[in-house]
Amino acid sequence: MKLTANWNYPTTIKFGPGRIVELAAICEAAGIRRPLLVTDVDLAKLPMVGDTRGRLEKAGMAVTLFSDVKSNPVARNVIEGVQAFCDGSHDGVIAFGGGSALDAGKAIAFMSGQTRPLWDFEDAGDNWTRADLAGIAPTIAVPTTAGTGSEAGRVSVITDDETHAKRLIFHPRIMPVAVIADPELTVGISPKTTAATGMDALAHCIEAFCAPGFHPMADGIALEGARLIHAWLPIAYRDGRNIEARAHMMAAATMGAVAFQKGLGAVHSLSHPLGAIYGTHHGLLNAVLLPYVLEFNKKAIAEKMERLSLYLRLERTGHESVMAWIVELRLLLNIPATLGKIGIDDSKVAEVVRGALKDPTASTNPIALTEAALTALFRKAVQGQ
Repeated sequence: MKLTANWNYPTTIKFGPGRIVELAAICEAAGIRRPLLVTDVDLAKLPMVGDTRGRLEKAGMAVTLFSDVKSNPVARNVIEGVQAFCDGSHDGVIAFGGGSALDAGKAIAFMSGQTRPLWDFEDAGDNWTRADLAGIAPTIAVPTTAGTGSEAGRVSVITDDETHAKRLIFHPRIMPVAVIADPELTVGISPKTTAATGMDALAHCIEAFCAPGFHPMADGIALEGARLIHAWLPIAYRDGRNIEARAHMMAAATMGAVAFQKGLGAVHSLSHPLGAIYGTHHGLLNAVLLPYVLEFNKKAIAEKMERLSLYLRLERTGHESVMAWIVELRLLLNIPATLGKIGIDDSKVAEVVRGALKDPTASTNPIALTEAALTALFRKAVQGQ
């Protein structure tokens, strides 16, 4: 194996219960006095957003709320957010919420001073070098779910309104300058969302661990993230007010995102177009797809599954033991076993497979993905084979 690689790790993270009260001071340290507070329309109605805005205004900051963000954010959300940013003469973004708000907020800050269109910065080749560095505003991320880990990522996932394809906007400076990871903000999440976001984090850890290439730091983080999920997701699902479980799940979500800079795989290359076409929750899609993809990759990941099963201290070792654990976990979390049971059939298989083959995550699947292989894999996940 070639022992040469390029590694990047994340930003400043203020982790712990109650740390949301530090937001104004963190804004000050980042040079932000006029933040645009980006969240989604549902979260905007909750007291935590009003309380946060009130604290910022009490600290003398001019805050505008922007919440026109879809559950799978689209280019229009970013364009309108940039307009709000400019209209309010803002100097930074607070991205507050789940993955959709974080991705939209990061993209708005990134695009706030660019002259090129959004898609010119899609994650391909050296597109990122086109950006005007002076036109990138700072972002502070405040995650309120434990799943995507977008707070620790250099990518924003945005859906193309015209083609209905999810596209990855990449730049090193999309990474937030600081993160407040306050598990108290996740206490009100429903069991259903806790399950889907937790399985999203698990998919990140396992796919990153299974991705080919030399990245022992990412591998170690992925293993420990999976262990935290194994130990704490059932507790967080059963008792949403258990702050210890919420904290460990929030840490695991961030760890998954740090690990997946190594790569992902077919779970994500399929879930991205499926989410764009059907509007289905990303974490739920990953939860359904994960066992099917692990079975598809079985021959290439046997040694990885042995190590994972040992690290998790499962009753038995190897691939079948990991598969049994994941299936059992899905049952415990009341997650359906097939795509068919969440309203997805194979009528758009060609469109889904085209999108999956183009997705950047396809290239790091342990087994090369072809049109025929993805078609068969997708149909198995629909039918439950």
